[in-house]
Amino acid sequence: MSENIELNDFTQELIRQLRAADQFGNWSKMSDEELLIKKYVKTKEDLKQIPIIADIDEMLIGEIKMIFKAVALQFERKTGVMCNVVMEMSHEGFGRCIVIAGRIVLVDKYFKDAHRFSFRTIEKLYEEGQKYLDNSHEIYEQYKPCKGDD
Repeated sequence: MSENIELNDFTQELIRQLRAADQFGNWSKMSDEELLIKKYVKTKEDLKQIPIIADIDEMLIGEIKMIFKAVALQFERKTGVMCNVVMEMSHEGFGRCIVIAGRIVLVDKYFKDAHRFSFRTIEKLYEEGQKYLDNSHEIYEQYKPCKGDD
């Protein structure tokens, strides 16, 4: 990893998820940082190569969902409360992803033009993912059920 980048809870979980999804070892020679950049970082120049209107492929949908799975799994690891990730995406890249713990929505993210989904820098990926995780803890603490509630 770069000297100035420190892995946070979210990023460690995202790397675990990506490595677990690599059934054939295609990414085994890549460093964690290289893998995250390949999957999630696009520069302005990269985005210019992607059409404004296009269909989204299933692989990209899975990569986007993996971000929210990492949030859910890290939340479960820290709290012991099981989470579900639900994602609906049209072929045009419009959709929504939510992370749910019981009856509580921890993360609610809408997408448009998801075929262009990315972060400008790896630091932004780390920051945004950790923000989702931190906010999910705050939301859960605010709305968690009292003992005896279902």
